[in-house]
Amino acid sequence: MTQSQERRRFSRVPFNAWTELRQQQHSWQCRLIDLSLKGLLIAEPEKCAVDPHHMATATIRLADQTEIRMKVKLVRQQEGHLAFACQGIDVESISHLRRLVELNLGDPRASERELNELMSPISDED
Repeated sequence: MTQSQERRRFSRVPFNAWTELRQQQHSWQCRLIDLSLKGLLIAEPEKCAVDPHHMATATIRLADQTEIRMKVKLVRQQEGHLAFACQGIDVESISHLRRLVELNLGDPRASERELNELMSPISDED
């Protein structure tokens, strides 16, 4: 599956929030630009040296002290932005993320379709 096909399958929603990115002993505070059920895009913080060969943890802080925490891997770095693919997420975080996407899309059925797509096995046709 190409990146453009994936973008069509998972809606990205703009969301401005502070996000902590941690990798091994390093930690960076950064600004979230957008997110989806499949990943996130952040503004690259100064002196950031994310290793694309190792997993990182992204913690998105929401207004009510709720956090969305996911294991991510760097997939693209360009023009001051870092794009990460979600590699793992706990049940509580996926529930918050799904609700956030649902509210921003304005269509609960759209987020349900995307969640089902995320959870379905990949076919040989993809």
